[in-house]
Amino acid sequence: MKRRGWASTGVALALVLVVLAVMGAQEPAPDNTLGELASPLPIAPQVSASPSGPAPTVPAPASPPRWMRKMQPGEKPPQFVLFSFDGAASKAHWDRVLPLSKQVNAHVTGLLSGVYLLADSQGGRYTGPGHTPGYSSIGFGGTTQDIASRINYLNDVLDAGHEIGTHYNGHYCQGDEPSVGRWSTAEWDRELDQFFALVDRAREQGLRLDPATVRGGRTPCLEGDWGQAFPSMRSHNLVYDTSHVTLGVTWPYVQDGLWEFPMPEVRVPALGRNVVMMDFNLWYALNGAKEDPGPPGEYTQIVLDTYRSVYQAAFNGNRAPMVIGNHFNEWAGGAFSAAVEAFMGEVCVRTDTVCATYTEVIQWMQLQDPAVLDQLRRMPSAMN
Repeated sequence: MKRRGWASTGVALALVLVVLAVMGAQEPAPDNTLGELASPLPIAPQVSASPSGPAPTVPAPASPPRWMRKMQPGEKPPQFVLFSFDGAASKAHWDRVLPLSKQVNAHVTGLLSGVYLLADSQGGRYTGPGHTPGYSSIGFGGTTQDIASRINYLNDVLDAGHEIGTHYNGHYCQGDEPSVGRWSTAEWDRELDQFFALVDRAREQGLRLDPATVRGGRTPCLEGDWGQAFPSMRSHNLVYDTSHVTLGVTWPYVQDGLWEFPMPEVRVPALGRNVVMMDFNLWYALNGAKEDPGPPGEYTQIVLDTYRSVYQAAFNGNRAPMVIGNHFNEWAGGAFSAAVEAFMGEVCVRTDTVCATYTEVIQWMQLQDPAVLDQLRRMPSAMN
């Protein structure tokens, strides 16, 4: 799966202090293969966490957990940790995440690329906006048997209480034009129409994903003209996005009728500089995204220490939800998957900590006094 995430200025442009860059890479396909890296490309600056428009709502949970309640006056919110995985199609990784999340009572969000529900031989059924039929930057889902197997394990994911969102379909990032950053609302409409058509087709084959529960997603490479993309998201009944970047950990805010759960740019203690807290960005910061595992365990420890540092800053500060964006990958010898799984195992069992889905955090926020949420948003960003 192709991903362009954000990298800090120290990595991409040594003489520019406040410019972020987007890096291109082939995301791991369902069989965890890795493609060729692309060049750094500039994208829009960070957005400010200022709310605008009415907050969209989601149905209340049928059986709410004990933490799903209104806070008492003066009470601190739980420290939410949101684990999300772009692409969400690797059985090998779900086979590790499912038992671990059950053990530590965690829910995670898989952001599914719709083309992974379509067999290679049927790729001509998909046409990316502005692209030729049967072309996807990340390929398709393998054999028809691969699709049948994927439907079965995604049903296990749903049965365990995890969330499936969208990572859209063809994953066209800057340089693969027309890229998602240039799409009009009509083109986003076509992409989302096809995503839900692929879900409906998979439902005919046994997938138990209710389209109404696909409530948000992350755009490919964190790219998009939001004035064009957000109207399409709203018209397709999405209520959240998690593609923007803010400095530090901040509370979700409403932008143009959608909840925005921004990706945090954080300090990596071992490097002494800021990086967007996503696996590819961390990989690029560590070694230029070279397929080199480095000294045994070193990269995993650096990423794990970063997670721990960010968690402590949020827990002791504004208690804003900590968004961790990852892929199911074996980059750098599996260092980033190992780090995120180790962190899940240790953090989700801590007192006053809840590892939840985006929908669950929205359900919790709906129970709170809006004035209290506004007060939380006015707190300084959690900076590690």
